[in-house]
Formats: sequence, structure tokens, C-alpha cells
Amino acid sequence: MTARTLRARLARRREEEAMAEGAGEQRGQWYVVHTYSGYENKVRQNLLHRIETMDMADKIFEVIVPTQEEVEIRSGQRHSVQRKVFPGYVLVRMIMDDDSWYVVRNTPGVTGFVGMGNKPTPLGEDEVQAIMRGMEAEAPRVKVSLAVGDVVRIIDGPFSDFRGTVDEIDQEKGKVRVLVSFFGRETPVTLDFLQVEREA
Repeated sequence: MTARTLRARLARRREEEAMAEGAGEQRGQWYVVHTYSGYENKVRQNLLHRIETMDMADKIFEVIVPTQEEVEIRSGQRHSVQRKVFPGYVLVRMIMDDDSWYVVRNTPGVTGFVGMGNKPTPLGEDEVQAIMRGMEAEAPRVKVSLAVGDVVRIIDGPFSDFRGTVDEIDQEKGKVRVLVSFFGRETPVTLDFLQVEREA
């Protein structure tokens, strides 16, 4: 093997490594952008528009408002709603440089990047994965406006029209334990959230 062949191979290997590193950088990193609370979706729309008009698609790749589906129970009915996981924050996947920083920072509704001093701090890969998993949760969380000690009326099942006191709430299972008075004695009854309504 000649010196020329060896140099050519080393040069080719350096180019391949540089391309591999560049491809990794191409993905960018996730940064947290602080916004006015309640304006997260508007900031997302504004930023996507600015990326398009300012030709920044090669540096700013994704803009998301982390949400999670919740089921609220109102008047005995289930209502599905998208709840913001981090109110007042938007996540942006980008390659950080002066131009991309300027585009994001000067988007209407953005108050700044999260980080130390003036330097934005990227999220760690484990943090990003945890957020994405939370957004992709299969079963929506059930949100109920009951508290331990509330007086409720049972509206469904064999104990319909009985009244009782909430003793325990299991958000994970969507169940509530109610102490119902039978023959002068309180008996715990486990019910679905939809089977009770709070007394006014």
C-alpha cells in the first residue's frame, strides 16, 4: 500500500465521519421556548409561518405544543379535551445559531428561551423521550371535579338515587369510593366516575 493510497483512504474516512456527524447535527436539538400563557398555539402558528417565509426549514425542523388528552366529566357526560402539559411553553427542534435564534426569539408571543443567562439550554434526550411518551399515552386521563369529603348522588347502578360521601378517588382507574349509609351504617361502595354527580 503506497503513501498516496493511505492518504486517500484516510481522507475518505474523514469525509465519511464528517458526513455522519453532520447528519447527526442535521436533526438538531430540542429547546424550550417561553411564551405568554394561553398563546402557545398562536406562537406555534407564527413560528411555522416565519420558518416558511424566512426560509429556515433547514435549521428549524419542528415546533410542538405538548398536549395530553383528558376526559372531563361534566353533568354525567364525558368530554374529551386536549390539555397543555406545559402551559406557557413550546418545544422547538432546531440547529442553534444566530439566525435560527433570531427567528425564534423575535416571533410574536415569544418571551425567550429557557436556559442559563442568555444561552439557551437544549433538552436532554431522556427528557425529550419522556415528553413524547406522555403525549402518545394510549388511554386519556380522566379528570373529575370531585374531592374527598364531597357529598355525591349516585345516578347509575343498583345504588341509584342514594347519597354518600366521597372517601377515596382513584384517577388511574377512573373510580371513586363512596361511603353510603345503609341501615344506619356507612358502607363503602366503589363506583365509576360516571355513576356519581356532586350535589350542588
